[in-house]
Amino acid sequence: MKNIGLSLSVAVLVAACTNGDDAQANGNTSAEKQAMSDISPVDRKPFHATEIAGFDEPWAMTFLPDGRMLVSEKAGTLQLVDAKGQKTEIGGVPEVDYGGQGGFGDIVLAPDFATSNMVYLSWVEAGDKDTRGAVVGRARLELKGQKPALINLQTIWKQNPKVEGRGHFSHRIAFSPDGEYLFIGSGERQKFDPAQDMAANLGKIVRLYPDGTIPKDNPFVDKDGALPEIWSLGHRNILGLAFDSKGRLWNQEMGPKAGDELNLVQRGTNYGYPIVSEGDHYDGKKIPNHDTRPEFAAPKVAWVPTIAPSGLIFYSGDLFPAWKGSAFMGGLASQALIRVSFDGDTAKEAERFLMDNRIREVEQGPDGAIYVLEDGEGGRLLKLTPTK
Repeated sequence: MKNIGLSLSVAVLVAACTNGDDAQANGNTSAEKQAMSDISPVDRKPFHATEIAGFDEPWAMTFLPDGRMLVSEKAGTLQLVDAKGQKTEIGGVPEVDYGGQGGFGDIVLAPDFATSNMVYLSWVEAGDKDTRGAVVGRARLELKGQKPALINLQTIWKQNPKVEGRGHFSHRIAFSPDGEYLFIGSGERQKFDPAQDMAANLGKIVRLYPDGTIPKDNPFVDKDGALPEIWSLGHRNILGLAFDSKGRLWNQEMGPKAGDELNLVQRGTNYGYPIVSEGDHYDGKKIPNHDTRPEFAAPKVAWVPTIAPSGLIFYSGDLFPAWKGSAFMGGLASQALIRVSFDGDTAKEAERFLMDNRIREVEQGPDGAIYVLEDGEGGRLLKLTPTK
């Protein structure tokens, strides 16, 4: 049996949203906030939050070696932000298909950024007949002069197939610790069955070389009818992808109606969606739990009711020494910052800090501080440092 998150003890179900994803929920009632507060072991926040800047629907961020930040905004802008919160818009960003959950997505530095100045980014592009899909590309970041820009943008991967709708693109990016491989989270686009279809890359985590070519040792390279880029399958809406200090890949993903997951991602493994889940469909149709089908990998932590997770990091800094090795993720519907602790391959929710706003992204700064991005219009970038 998997480890159920602390929210299992609460008899409150966070309201579902109109497009069937708690990432789009409008927030919580005071009763729901009180219920989530009651389950948290935290009596007071051990950090002080300092506002750095505000944004229009921020989605992702990453730090440059000089301490400045890149922050993506969903409608299609990329901002260069300094420590004082001064913003400069970066040119050369691709045109994005904006709407629903779609638009500009992730932004990460290439492992060799110090010499190549390459960055990797994800976005949603339009297809034929009202279809769309996520795309990953790379470009050189030119910061010299008064107008920073992305130069020579090259697309290296696309969701296949493009489908109708504006949900569950996922398009999170992570490099392996050795910098040799690029992993991409690809959501099942609210279409369910493609997560088990080996001829599609929807509902999968894919593994590529940084130039977009496919490693010959991927698990399904020699399987007839399977896309060779697939690393794992049976995923839903992957909104966090990160490696821990042991080099293990983890993802968090939104379940259907509750049943959010934290998974240890392993080569060639099937995580079961939509055949099994810890949640049920929004129309009330039941989905069997993972323990009914042991051939599918169960989550290391499941949250019922939902936390609507977004963003994922493993903390390694010195500013919060007690948190080294912990994972942090944002909570959208739960309006929280959530810490997960580990013991070998097992995991559990350790603490939940209510933030009074939906948290879209979490990153660790070079100074060891934790930085979070609030979701939506006017979403703030907050720097979290220890209380005195």
